[in-house]
Parts: sequence; C-alpha cells; structure tokens
Amino acid sequence: MLVSQILKSKGDLVFTAVPSETLGAVCALLHSRRVGAMVVLENDAVAGIVSERDIVRGVAELGAGALSQPVANFMTREVQFASPGETVDALLSRMTDRRIRHLPVVEGTRLLGIVSIGDLVKSKISEVEAEADNLKAYING
Repeated sequence: MLVSQILKSKGDLVFTAVPSETLGAVCALLHSRRVGAMVVLENDAVAGIVSERDIVRGVAELGAGALSQPVANFMTREVQFASPGETVDALLSRMTDRRIRHLPVVEGTRLLGIVSIGDLVKSKISEVEAEADNLKAYING
C-alpha cells in the first residue's frame, strides 16, 4: 500500500503551528486536537515538527518555564519526510530505525498530509487481514 492511499482514506488535514507560538499553546492544541505532533510552518514552508517527545524533553531540561518559550526552541528542525509514492513497509522501516512516530508527506515543497506510525500499522493490519480472508476463501473453494 502507498502513502497516497492512506491519505485518501484518513484525509489530508495537518495541524500546524508557527515558530513563535509558545510551547504551552502548542501543548494545548495537541491535547484539544488529540494528536501527537504538529508541523511547524514558516512562510508556508516546513520549518520543523514538534512532538510530545520534544515537549517532554524541553520541560525536563528547563522546567515549567519552557512552556512560555517559542516552539522554535524545541522543535525538531531536521524533519524526515514521506512522499506519496512510498510504501507502508518502507516507512515503517524508516520510522522504526530513526525512532520517529510522525512523517509529514510532501510532494516537492507542498505539504500534502501527515502519517503516524499508528496509521501505518492500521494499514498493514488491514492488508494482512484482507490477504488472510482471500486465502481462506480460496481454500474453502
């Protein structure tokens, strides 16, 4: 299965922040939107990504004062991207190797969506279940 197929089923909604937004405001948005990461955009270009891990790291290092600082101080700047034509297996491997849970999907410089490791696992499970059902139907004739 391709990333583009996942985006068709889950949608292309990406929650974003700007680098000057406070870490506390981003925390509130992550909580209210029930997501684990937000893409940070600057002038419509991806400047970084901020995840729950980035927030925990910031608060662990600086205490509650981190929440009043700009998200730019805590975001991951070296963003790993996915392209719409990549396979679920390729992304699962990359995410596992790099210990990341979210990949913005881009084509050129255009942000198309975001996939999480949960999206990929859900897709893989559906694929395996469909294959098992087809095999059972074949065996049962």
